[in-house]
Amino acid sequence: MTPKFVFGKEKNDWIKRPLLSNIEKILDYRGRTPKKLGLSWSDTGFLALSALNVKNGYIDFNADANYGDQELYNRWMGDNNLHKGQVVFTTEAPMGNVAQIPNDALYILSQRTIAFEVKHHLIREDFLATLLRSPKIFNELTSLSSGGTAKGISQKSLSNLKISLPALLDEQSAIGSLFRTLDDLLASYKNNLANYQSLKATMLSKMFPKDGEAVPEIRLDGFEGEWEVVNLGTLIESYDEIISGVSGFPIATSSRKGLYLQNDYFEGGRTGIDLTLDFHRVPIGYVTYRHMSDDSIFKFNKNNFETDVLVSKEYPVFINNDNSDIDFLLYHLNNSRLFLRFSTMQKLGGTRVRLYYKNLITYKLAVPTVKEQQAIGSYFSILDQLITSYREKITQLETLKKKLLQDMFI
Repeated sequence: MTPKFVFGKEKNDWIKRPLLSNIEKILDYRGRTPKKLGLSWSDTGFLALSALNVKNGYIDFNADANYGDQELYNRWMGDNNLHKGQVVFTTEAPMGNVAQIPNDALYILSQRTIAFEVKHHLIREDFLATLLRSPKIFNELTSLSSGGTAKGISQKSLSNLKISLPALLDEQSAIGSLFRTLDDLLASYKNNLANYQSLKATMLSKMFPKDGEAVPEIRLDGFEGEWEVVNLGTLIESYDEIISGVSGFPIATSSRKGLYLQNDYFEGGRTGIDLTLDFHRVPIGYVTYRHMSDDSIFKFNKNNFETDVLVSKEYPVFINNDNSDIDFLLYHLNNSRLFLRFSTMQKLGGTRVRLYYKNLITYKLAVPTVKEQQAIGSYFSILDQLITSYREKITQLETLKKKLLQDMFI
């Protein structure tokens, strides 16, 4: 028997045998605590690996964790030092997270986590880590587990698990190496995404003047002078085209997460949308926003689709004029929390408020020259493109990895 996807030209049969026949020893210290050893955790020292920081595919060093000093490590681990590449597995809460020791540091094997010492002449550690993360094995582990909503797996249950694997160690190594490469690439993409998101947040806080100030903390090269405080109405123009019963445009909604399509086309008849209602048309590049808020903060969204869209007629639509750049205004407005003190919003009861366009245009904000606005808008647009690109790469790679995990194991 062979999987759907194999390495090389030859399809060598896989063999099936009990999981534990490939394991020399399981390191299992569940139930052990510093108190039982007459000791206590420390603020620094050797990291304790538990179900809190053993994630699926990696060790989370940012998660809340415990540490042990040298005495605790010696009393707890003895001579059983975990080594780089060794497979660790969470037995419950959550059950089934699999990671490998990432470096040559020493770790304490703590709550709800076990480690496998493999028989190296039978199975590769990289392959074992990948196999245990496959949907097939996870489903079998789930069926063998006990407990209600918090599933758990015991060593006795593991003894009933049978696995299929290549008899050839070279093929195991190739499979393990493939998924290690995918994991490393995913980690790189996620790291880049986090860095760009952090950079954007920092620059949003420093490239616009703080309340009551006339210049930002950070300025793009080539620009100087104070920003001018003006009414928003001097920078934008309302667009008020109403569409009723006309097909050909997607229906969208403006929310905190962006502008999202609700159905493919106006004539699609999506359940929950009354197509007899009137809608506001939002041309490509124009901006709209949900006019009501529960916390007095509003999100402005630009139509970046390749077609005009329709939104509720209650949602105002506007575009910049010659005095401004639309991208600059978007980042400026969405970064501002001055709406919390925007006194002309209509209160609807409780914490809900409505922001009419006629009141929006009286909002005062500081702006530089149009040329500097364009430069700032372009800077943040590029950052957003990079952030979107890495999100898409992560999604694509995770989809590929999921597909391979389904097809490469039997």
